[in-house]
Amino acid sequence: MGDVSGSDGSGGAGPPRRGPGRRALLIGGAAAGLGAAVLARDELGRLWWRLPGTVKKRTEGEVDAPGAQWTAASSANWRRADRPSDYEIDRVVIHVVQGGYATALKVFKDPGHGAAAHYVVRKDGHVAQMIRELDVAYHAGNRDMNERSVGIEHEGFVDRKESFTAAMYAASARLTAGICERYDIPVDREHIIGHVEVEGTDHTDPGPHWDWDRYLRLVRTARASPRSAPRASPTPGRT
Repeated sequence: MGDVSGSDGSGGAGPPRRGPGRRALLIGGAAAGLGAAVLARDELGRLWWRLPGTVKKRTEGEVDAPGAQWTAASSANWRRADRPSDYEIDRVVIHVVQGGYATALKVFKDPGHGAAAHYVVRKDGHVAQMIRELDVAYHAGNRDMNERSVGIEHEGFVDRKESFTAAMYAASARLTAGICERYDIPVDREHIIGHVEVEGTDHTDPGPHWDWDRYLRLVRTARASPRSAPRASPTPGRT
């Protein structure tokens, strides 16, 4: 245990230690204040569009993924944002519904459900977009992951390998490739993850039958194709 009497390290007693001077306190306080100001500025930067009289331009029924069908989730299951301006998007989270496509749409439209993903992929490859990518979906069970990710649900069951059809894999891979293109996300297992890998979750999807090697190969192939790059044009909303 060290000497608490104020030794100067030479073996004898040194002069008593002094606390920080007034100048140091002032400088430290100024630095702390500056840090708080920077944090406040960053937070205000995220919330500018909530100010009275400021309305962020949005087009009803617009989709981010080419070919997706717009069908809106309940506004209780996501929150408005301005990603990636306010929160960087650097993850794609893969989910499995534990049910059918229609079931997923129904529960995500239910304001009492408390959760929804940005996309739902049907076993025949049809894709529904329920939440805009710029908004934060409540899909991962972790606030940080929700803010930084896009969530993709897939029709099926984690314990049924036959749930994951070739059409589903292909459509989902094209969808993920487009997301990676838009936000410069690396196509690897660090950035494309399963719900089971989200910190703090108790979910097991997409489960042991999800073929990650196959999926990533498909995503890389689609990512190399020019078709994955363009953003979608506004599409009329449908329910």
